[in-house]
Amino acid sequence: MSFSSRLMQYPFSGTGHLVLCFFDSIMNSTHIQLDTPKLLNAVDNAVHDDLISESAVANIRNWLTNPAYSEYALEVAQHIEENQWAQLDDVFWTIIPFGTGGRRGKMYPIGSNAINERTIGESAQGLATYVREVKPDGPWSFGIAYDTRHRSREFAELCAGIMVANDFKVYFIDQFRSTPELSFLVRYKQCDCGIMVTASHNPPSDNAVKVYWSNGAQLIPPHDKHVIDHVANVSRFEVVKFDEGVRTGQIEICTDEVDRALLDEHMLLSTPGPRDLKIIFSPLHGVSEFTVKSLLNAVGFEQLEIYEPHREPDGDFPNVPGHVSNPENPEIFSEIIAHAQRSGAELILASDPDGDRLGAAAPTTMDVTGPWQTFNGNQLGVLLADYVLEQQQIAKKLSPSKFVVTTLVTTLMIKRVAAAYGVRCFNENLVGFKWIGNVIDREGPQDFLFGAEESHGYLAGTITRDKDGIVACLLLSELAAKCKADGITLFEKLDQLYLKHAYHAERLLTVKMEGSDGMKRMQTLMNELRESGPAILAGLKISSVRDFQNLKRRSVDGRVEPFSGPVDNLVMIDTELEGNYIAVRPSGTEAKVKFYMFTYVPSNEIVDLESTKREMEIRLDQMEQDLQSFADSIPG
Repeated sequence: MSFSSRLMQYPFSGTGHLVLCFFDSIMNSTHIQLDTPKLLNAVDNAVHDDLISESAVANIRNWLTNPAYSEYALEVAQHIEENQWAQLDDVFWTIIPFGTGGRRGKMYPIGSNAINERTIGESAQGLATYVREVKPDGPWSFGIAYDTRHRSREFAELCAGIMVANDFKVYFIDQFRSTPELSFLVRYKQCDCGIMVTASHNPPSDNAVKVYWSNGAQLIPPHDKHVIDHVANVSRFEVVKFDEGVRTGQIEICTDEVDRALLDEHMLLSTPGPRDLKIIFSPLHGVSEFTVKSLLNAVGFEQLEIYEPHREPDGDFPNVPGHVSNPENPEIFSEIIAHAQRSGAELILASDPDGDRLGAAAPTTMDVTGPWQTFNGNQLGVLLADYVLEQQQIAKKLSPSKFVVTTLVTTLMIKRVAAAYGVRCFNENLVGFKWIGNVIDREGPQDFLFGAEESHGYLAGTITRDKDGIVACLLLSELAAKCKADGITLFEKLDQLYLKHAYHAERLLTVKMEGSDGMKRMQTLMNELRESGPAILAGLKISSVRDFQNLKRRSVDGRVEPFSGPVDNLVMIDTELEGNYIAVRPSGTEAKVKFYMFTYVPSNEIVDLESTKREMEIRLDQMEQDLQSFADSIPG
């Protein structure tokens, strides 16, 4: 029987789609003999015949010949015997990297470019080795949590067992809990590091580890590079059985304690005010029901309904359109909106599977049975930033030393809101909430007010150093209740802010470029933008291109000059109109390129807000078409 036929398969609930699960090692298979020279010759022939990329060969050779990978060699051999070259290329063409959120990818039993016991184990061991190196005298401690995805619990126990084998005390949350709770756990228990087992909003096929440092934020330089280097040098690792670690006290189950402590801290972020609001919350088959319900009920929101079709924790995300639980996607709200219109609800909240991001929808008028609309991440960021600053102003707690933090690809409207309240805004940060967490520590947590990134990540308070979908649910609920008491909708509140601070509209275009050829296309695309790129986008002339990888600005007249900023594989395309620009970057965790489009109309140029909105929508449509055409022109 072939390897593929022995993969356990199970359907998504209510669909005919299949997702692969994994089974125990096939080391007892007898019909394949490990004839290594023959296997390596077959690999060489496959490269010659263009069946597999050259970049995959070294990794396949390593897994066939290195004793560290001996338990996987038969599985690799069987793939070769069955000529599964496309699959081999997919899981071996590179070594799965650490991106903006950790090490993330498709699960598969073998492969350097897949999430499996080996790559997860290497990640945990590399982290343990590095922590022991920078803190040689110990003691060492480690926090871990996991979400509802397939194998998350298994991977969490594996990481815990590796850490115990490295003499770490492990604090283990043994129920589905959110990423912000893991960040809180690391800080609360004063751990040296932590891991959250989750692939966030990725498809059901994926999983990941998000790695955290002692401050509760994800790794930044120099720690990220050092951990990556240590992971790459892992040859073997020991694992203490989970039950044995619990029995000896090296693994401490701390779920209830951390739940209570986090709720207490979250409640301190609440502001007294109206609570007459009917809310529907969807955890999107993820972890957040317990925490969101506990918090909102505790601060007085009693009319809270958990959306039943999305309530069951399930890594297949069966009742979510496309089985991708991403609160950025308006489609996930369609059925919930229909339910809200029937039930009289006034606000819909949704969080991704690991509970660190917020999506929302609300009626466009005071008639909740009428039209509803979703918010994008920038709109929510503006609303929440203004609400937090307004409440701080009412409490007379604002001062010029206070600050908010965003990123280079987040709307500049938040910066304008901050300026209107007389507080600082640090907005030139790279993508990834770890950079926001770093600014909080650098500038002083006592002055931090609010952090936001366009991908629906928000933070208030100082109890974590990562985006927090739970506190975002609290803040938006309070704002929505306040708006209702004032006789306006959330969208009318947003319009008021547009008229006061200028109109900003943004859009994200994502172009997938998967596999080894996809990586080459991404590199070609970024190089093309740096060297020449389009001269006109949406009818607007390009004035300059800022290359953050080399910190060089290329003007349309050919001048090249340096500028200051963070270093990253990011290009900013400036047009002749202020505030109308495009940012382009490859994703740090997925095989795709992201184009962030920004438009802007100053307040004094807004004659009619609705007309301005339509004009900017047309401009964004044109930008998207031009950028898609440019991406399509890159050879594959």
